[in-house]
Amino acid sequence: MAKKETKEVEVNEPEVVVAPPKKVKTQKLDSWETKDRTYILRGPHTPLTLTIPAKHTRKHALLFFDGKTNQQRELRYATNMSSPFVDEQKGEVTLGHITFKDGTLNVPKENIGLQKLLSLYHPLKDKKYTEFIPQQIAEDELSALEIEIEALNLAKDIDIDHAEAVLRVEKGNSVGNMSSKEIKRDLLLMAKRNPDLFLNLVKDENIQLRNFGINACENRIIYLSGDQRTFHWGSNDRKLMTVPFDENPYSALAAWFKTDEGVEVYKSIEKRL
Repeated sequence: MAKKETKEVEVNEPEVVVAPPKKVKTQKLDSWETKDRTYILRGPHTPLTLTIPAKHTRKHALLFFDGKTNQQRELRYATNMSSPFVDEQKGEVTLGHITFKDGTLNVPKENIGLQKLLSLYHPLKDKKYTEFIPQQIAEDELSALEIEIEALNLAKDIDIDHAEAVLRVEKGNSVGNMSSKEIKRDLLLMAKRNPDLFLNLVKDENIQLRNFGINACENRIIYLSGDQRTFHWGSNDRKLMTVPFDENPYSALAAWFKTDEGVEVYKSIEKRL
């Protein structure tokens, strides 16, 4: 008996109706949770319509690497198949389009093939679009709020010297002309705008050493040569250290303060400051 050939027939199926996410009852089918799913485009701007690749082509690779077989498996959206893998689709197939409207695509629970393609295998997942999961979004927002609160509390209680050191990374030498209240205000704004960066800077001990070196230069206790290659004592021009090539002078000075020779110089500067 002759083997029946697999044919591809592309049809213009009705596009999936876009509607706000709604709560649905769910049930388990094997390991896949059967439920309506919503997918949303990422980024600040969403076009009225956007179609993403639904089958493998030279221009748009739609492949999934199977770790069990160590092989690339071709993907495609067939409206009459429950599997998104070409090697599991038997008989005549009808190819569909994957189109987002106003940044959203709702896929009913009956369309398991498209859901699995979008939720598990499509290479654009979490790059161009993501699955809308209210619980996960709430967890992410809660985590972001907790980080912001932690940053604001630290900014509120931090001592002025440490605050100046952190703020100097963002504002540069202009911090030297700011009052303590201005520093505190701008530090709180920095913690609110970018709490992750703020927390990293607060915990970076080199930040305070950098600021210490800058203050020493501003008070002319030490100075940086015009070519920004060496630090000298301000009183007698004796060279303290040479800045390594292609490195920030004050970052290099902060690291040098941790050496045996640098610690002695640090103590001497501290007394004069």
